[in-house]
Amino acid sequence: MPFISKIQRQTDYDLFPSSTPIVIDNGASYFRIGWAGENEPRVVFRNIVQRPRHKATGETVTIVGDHDPALLRYFDCTRSGPRSAFDSNVVFQFEIMEYILDFAFDRLGANGSRIDHPVLITECVCNPVQSRSKMAELLFETYGVPSVAFGVDAAFSYKYNQQHGICDKDGLAICPGFTTTHVIPFVDGEPVYKGCCRTNIGGYHVTDHLKQLLSLKYPHHMARFTWEKVEDLKMEHCYVALDYALEAQLFQKGGKEAEDKSRCWQLPWVPPPMEEPPSEEEIARKAAIRERQGQRLREMAEAKRSSRINELENQLHGLEFLLQQLEQVQQEEIQSFLSETGYVSKQEIESTLMKVSQSLRKAKGEPKAEQAENEEKADSSTSEKYPLVNVPDNVLTPEQLKEKKRQVFLKTTTEGRQRAKQKRFEEELEREKKNQQDEERRLENPELYLDQMHSKYKELYEKVEQRKRLKTNGGHANGNNLSGGVGRGERLNAAQRERMRLLTTAAFDRGKGEDTFGAKDEDWQLYKLMSKDNDDDDDGADVDEAELARVCARLQEIDPTFVPKPELTAAQPATAEAPRARPLTKEDFQIVLGVERFRCPEILFHPNLVGIDQAGFDEMTGVSIRRLPSKDGALEDRLTSSVFMTGGCCLFPGISERLEAGIRMLRPCGSPIKVVRALDPVRDAWRGASVYAANLQFPQQTFSRADYYEKGEDWLRRYQLRYTL
Repeated sequence: MPFISKIQRQTDYDLFPSSTPIVIDNGASYFRIGWAGENEPRVVFRNIVQRPRHKATGETVTIVGDHDPALLRYFDCTRSGPRSAFDSNVVFQFEIMEYILDFAFDRLGANGSRIDHPVLITECVCNPVQSRSKMAELLFETYGVPSVAFGVDAAFSYKYNQQHGICDKDGLAICPGFTTTHVIPFVDGEPVYKGCCRTNIGGYHVTDHLKQLLSLKYPHHMARFTWEKVEDLKMEHCYVALDYALEAQLFQKGGKEAEDKSRCWQLPWVPPPMEEPPSEEEIARKAAIRERQGQRLREMAEAKRSSRINELENQLHGLEFLLQQLEQVQQEEIQSFLSETGYVSKQEIESTLMKVSQSLRKAKGEPKAEQAENEEKADSSTSEKYPLVNVPDNVLTPEQLKEKKRQVFLKTTTEGRQRAKQKRFEEELEREKKNQQDEERRLENPELYLDQMHSKYKELYEKVEQRKRLKTNGGHANGNNLSGGVGRGERLNAAQRERMRLLTTAAFDRGKGEDTFGAKDEDWQLYKLMSKDNDDDDDGADVDEAELARVCARLQEIDPTFVPKPELTAAQPATAEAPRARPLTKEDFQIVLGVERFRCPEILFHPNLVGIDQAGFDEMTGVSIRRLPSKDGALEDRLTSSVFMTGGCCLFPGISERLEAGIRMLRPCGSPIKVVRALDPVRDAWRGASVYAANLQFPQQTFSRADYYEKGEDWLRRYQLRYTL
């Protein structure tokens, strides 16, 4: 079975005799395995299994415990996440447990699947017989273990520290594990299982609570809060408050003390590069590049202009040559000649010639005065082009009448174009004159001119927007239109509403009698009022909008700080300007741990903070003491005189003081209370089991494979390990 792991395989497995026991601390968080008599386990890894498929080959591999995250990019982990064999500190997935044991024995150096050494394995307090029997079946049937012994991890840690003088023979062992917490009373060095107490709260819930709080506080950094990183933050920064309410008030008020108790985790952040002003050499180099680009563009424009002039000259010469040939053609052959050239008549050729001449003059850049003279000459020649316009109809033949209508249409169209062109020319001259006057006023007093332009822009803007609101809301400019919609009358302008008023008045003023409208001359004045051109508002609006656009463009030229106001519409009312995005700074990548430092471990004493309706550490000690058969208070005093703590959660600073204060509130005044912590709360369970398995009397506490086959699994119900040898 292929394994992926960073743990090196041991090479001295064959040096140990078959009588040397293998010690296994099977915890819900970490798995530890080693040899009896040694002080440290040989192999330690997380008690999880992941079985992804390779993306290229499709082969399923087994990843046990810690792994290199860089390797996961080669595997498909979408259908196989990390899995544990435990449920509330009880092994129930023995298929996963088999993967873990295979990996553990392989890393220990075992050759093959058969294990010829006795095994001491830890379990939780009051482990169900079903779980214990399945574990024995796995060890005996799969690995061929000669003998097995089951012991409680907290009891081994208690006995190990008792040998070092940390705790007494009588006492309470509190073991906050990964998912559960146990309280075990010890009397004369042996655990009393009738007085045990368990609650479903542990280090997993503390880490998960901290992960949720940080994800809610910093949702944009949620990907950074991996389980391993949050676990490190918990063990490095969290602590247990002696008084949770006072500590929370301290952070609520803020101040120097709360700031000192806060911790900061700086995420990787690269400052944006500072934009330095370009040097003179860089400015000169860019200017030279722009000049070369401009020169190249000018050359291209000049080449294009020359090509256009040559094309127009060739076309002009062709049209002139065509007219010369047309003059030499006889009258009856004109139509056949024109059909070959693609033109309908001589006038069309002359019109095209005139357009080509104008385009050629424009391409050559002739002055406007000369161009106007040429246009006047062309206009004078147009009268010669339309000889039938001034001829009476009675002297013309039907064919000449048709030709006269066509000449009238062409002349009218030409004159209309000339008038429009003249109007545009006059408007352009007026605009240039006005711009010149504005520039003279600006040069005389720039500040006064700028203020006047701003005032004018504001006045025009309000005027235009007021007209838009009146047109949209039908005169309800004060915002009192509470009907929830816009009716037909509200969509009409002022002139249309006036017409409707006149019609309504004329209809209702007659009363219920005979309709005599029109009998008097005054009645017909109504049609004059209705037909009167009252649509000047729209023309005024167009003029104001054009002037507003001109003033806005002028302000953008002379005032770099000017920002035009957005236009208002009915569907988009005036809103506040959206905040501009600011560049990210170092503070945006800082994770500040304040109240979370003591809020997360507080669930060990108040599990109801995370929705678990069970007792905390201090209450569990009182429950465990009350379950013991005691006639006097001497035993209770001996138990509270040696309250022993072991497990990973005991590493929180302040947990001993907080537990002692909680027990003191439950016990009578003056009762002796002493809370001690294990030398190494994490590994003392394995060390105690190693010392126990190295004792010469250890084989008497095990049961062999022969006993298992003879007595069956039910015998495990009566099996109990004695910790005092």
